[in-house]
Amino acid sequence: MTAEASAPAQAATRCGFVALIGAPNVGKSTLVNALVGAKVTIVSRKVQTTRALIRGIVIENGAQIILVDTPGIFSPKRRLDRAMVSTAWSGAHDADLVCVLLDAKAGLDEEAAAILDKVASVGHEKILVLNKVDLVPREKLLALAKAANDRIGFAKTFMISALSGDGVDDLRRTLSEMVPPGPFLYPEDQMSDAPMRQLAAEITREKIYRKLHQELPYQSTVETDKWEERKDTSVRIEQTIFVERESQRKIVLGKGGATIKSIGADSRRELAEILGVPVHLFLFVKVRENWGDDPDRYREMGLEFPRE
Repeated sequence: MTAEASAPAQAATRCGFVALIGAPNVGKSTLVNALVGAKVTIVSRKVQTTRALIRGIVIENGAQIILVDTPGIFSPKRRLDRAMVSTAWSGAHDADLVCVLLDAKAGLDEEAAAILDKVASVGHEKILVLNKVDLVPREKLLALAKAANDRIGFAKTFMISALSGDGVDDLRRTLSEMVPPGPFLYPEDQMSDAPMRQLAAEITREKIYRKLHQELPYQSTVETDKWEERKDTSVRIEQTIFVERESQRKIVLGKGGATIKSIGADSRRELAEILGVPVHLFLFVKVRENWGDDPDRYREMGLEFPRE
């Protein structure tokens, strides 16, 4: 018997991209974090917080599942809105599988119906995921699942609560079985392909929304300017928060700088937890007028700049 014949057969791996499609605030980011088991995308009460296709990466049963957390799909009005919606649909068409998330409490409303009509043109297998099922009676859930499946032939239907984790393990296991055979595309210990500088900016942006979601308009962004790993193992991070008007800058700073200090403390605490080392975070606030019309800003966020 040859050495080659006696060697055990190597287990075949599977790997694929799974796009999460749904309306804003349906729970896509929360589901990515639940599937991965760590915080890789920001979760906020303010709609449209996920701008670029930040991916979470899951290893399950010899399969690598690369989750594409697309921006929530809504009726675009501004240039930034159009860029985000275009990115969401490109994510769906480029993936191997598509998970369509519906808010079980909201049901098959006009927004959800429009998404189902459009996702019908995506040529991959589609999975229906009803989220927030703990808030809805079972009879309503079954009726919603039937109505959605009557519109589109979903390969499978799942009823979950991304927040509590109910049903998430079953969904993860099924995704691992449905992604195509192939080698892993990322190192096994990697949870996201977003660089740490970008993730750090996302975390600070989340803290801004949590603190100022009513006072501050959506047009604000955060950039990580410096990332220095120091000899004592700590990390020094400098970030700039960009707003469009001086009045917004004053809101972010707060009276006597109290608001920016609170945002910085929350962000620093979470970054230190993720990195496992002390973090020295310095935040600056600058006015950048009409940044929503600047093509360079879109490229930095991983979005195509809509010309119209």
